[in-house]
Amino acid sequence: MSAALENPATSALVLFSGGQDSATCLAWALARHARVETVGFDYGQRHAVEMQARLTVRDGMGRGLPDLADRLGPDHVVDLTGYGRIADSALTADRAIEMDARGLPTTFVPGRNLVFLTCAAALADRRGLEVLVGGMCETDFSGYPDCRRDTIDAMARALSLGLDKPVVIETPLMALTKADTWALAADLGGPPLVELIVEASHTCYRGDREHRHPWGYGCGDCPACELRAAGYDEWAARPGPAT
Repeated sequence: MSAALENPATSALVLFSGGQDSATCLAWALARHARVETVGFDYGQRHAVEMQARLTVRDGMGRGLPDLADRLGPDHVVDLTGYGRIADSALTADRAIEMDARGLPTTFVPGRNLVFLTCAAALADRRGLEVLVGGMCETDFSGYPDCRRDTIDAMARALSLGLDKPVVIETPLMALTKADTWALAADLGGPPLVELIVEASHTCYRGDREHRHPWGYGCGDCPACELRAAGYDEWAARPGPAT
């Protein structure tokens, strides 16, 4: 397991959904920052299970990373239900999960990460938190343009200009595959952290918490489940995984 920084001096706000990626990012941030807070966004998701999962994962971090539990500060939830009604998608309405005319999945919520980062930057400014941490990834992802490196870099520049101060956005998963993300969790917290992510985090677009797989709960056939499952299988097949 990776050792935490002995004398971290910075503070961070983690954009935290309670999924595999944000859970791994929270552990990563706890290993690198002296004070870490989390923020979640209620944008009218079809499945309340996501909002519950984030609390379960947060509570479990004390077991997954017991030596770093004292670095975890308050959680915040931002009400963006009005935005969710505007940015209609298969995540906020009863619509089929398919590709649209632009070649984007109907699970794409237009501008979601841009809105999240703007709200997070405002909160971090008022809370005195120096760094934003997000689980955006352009390697293994669902085709969302607001997960790309160029988008995040542009947002950091825009927020820095708008707030008249440097805004740092750390994206530890940006160049990782899903298998690499599982490996990072194992490196950060070993079997306890991996088990927490398997049991408590939620990724399934359909909100399925009934069907248990080696990689966690989910329907098993939506794009999010397929990506998570394939990554887990690839990681588990590597020599010496921390299962």
